Amino acid sequence: MKIVIKNGRLIDPASKTDEMLDVLVEDDRIADIAPGIKAKNDDGVIDAAGCLVLPGLIDMHVHFREPGREDIETIYGGSKVAAKSGFTSVCTMPNTDPVIDNQALVRFIKLEAEKGPINVFPVATITKGMKGGEISEMGELINAGAVAFTDDGLPVMSSILMRRALEYSRMFNVPIITHSEDLELTDDGIMNEGRNSTILGLKGIPSESEEVMIARDVILTRLSGGRLHVAHVSSGGSVEILRRAKSDGIRVSCETAPHYFSLTDDAVAEYLSMAKMKPPLRTEDDRRAIIEGLRSGVIDVIATDHAPHSMNEKMQELEYAPFGIIGLETAVPLIITELVRENGFSFIEAFEKVTVNPARILKIDRGALQAGKIADITIIDPGKKVVITEDFILSKCKNTPFLGRELYGAVQYTLCNGNVVYSRN
Repeated sequence: MKIVIKNGRLIDPASKTDEMLDVLVEDDRIADIAPGIKAKNDDGVIDAAGCLVLPGLIDMHVHFREPGREDIETIYGGSKVAAKSGFTSVCTMPNTDPVIDNQALVRFIKLEAEKGPINVFPVATITKGMKGGEISEMGELINAGAVAFTDDGLPVMSSILMRRALEYSRMFNVPIITHSEDLELTDDGIMNEGRNSTILGLKGIPSESEEVMIARDVILTRLSGGRLHVAHVSSGGSVEILRRAKSDGIRVSCETAPHYFSLTDDAVAEYLSMAKMKPPLRTEDDRRAIIEGLRSGVIDVIATDHAPHSMNEKMQELEYAPFGIIGLETAVPLIITELVRENGFSFIEAFEKVTVNPARILKIDRGALQAGKIADITIIDPGKKVVITEDFILSKCKNTPFLGRELYGAVQYTLCNGNVVYSRN
């Protein structure tokens, strides 16, 4: 099967290409990229006039809840949400029930993913049972298909165990994705510690809870020569620690989520549990520091931390509601609205964070538009308005503070492995 994508503005951050070019797809590969490609009678044609033609987007950090909470989300259902959102590859976090700490469960994720429309890359736990006491069998898990390791949702509190995990990461050349949180400093906090937590009378989580653990893990990475990837960076202090680590040549990369460059802890008073997440929303100064960290390249990746929860769970009193929001369907509109339109990012600067950068960190053959590459392609109309309503959201769960927001950037088509897996029309 052949598909010609015509009249689009091709944005390929891997090669820094920003040109009006057509794309010819044959079977699962990009056969040609050139101006004026002629379509034959039996070729499929996608008119991308007014649209960006991008490498298929990659989300390094999603929670699909299977196994264990299929009532909230499944691998198949989450994959359909991702396809609608322009993502052709996702990494599933292992804090399911049971947690992904053995070969059989990694293979289960991969088998379930084969039923869906996109590529799913399993991430396995750092420690067995996510109990922080014994390192998982990393070599076996990699052989089964794991691409990285994390105890996301919990930090690895033991410094010696984290050192050993990072030493294994050097041996296997895979990233350790750290959930940076000092549990003693968090101390059952609910939101960012500061003016708003005081006004609302809620227990706060200081930014130092995140920063202390990032500093420790950076030092351990320097000691071990391992590969560290810091998840969901939320504070300006964290950005500065990571800036210094990179300037010192330490092998560290990091991600933030769209809500950290779009919202502040002011949102908690308005949206209550829909704005409850961990790490929490921070101050306006932190939000600006996250944006500048993205602009400078200190922050490598934008990952959604897509975390569905049922409305019954989320609509409890703030103290009892779970942390987390969904993020896949609002990612593209927030990137275009907040980074490109509001803060002057180029499309290459913005979308390298969800294409080539995560592909390089994960060492997966995705994230670029070049002849001969796998045809994972996302087509976006950057000028089209979208309103985030419950009808707009395909996910089973609607736990987002962005309901009612009018944003820019509509995914028009998603192609994965040469197949059209989503069409807005």
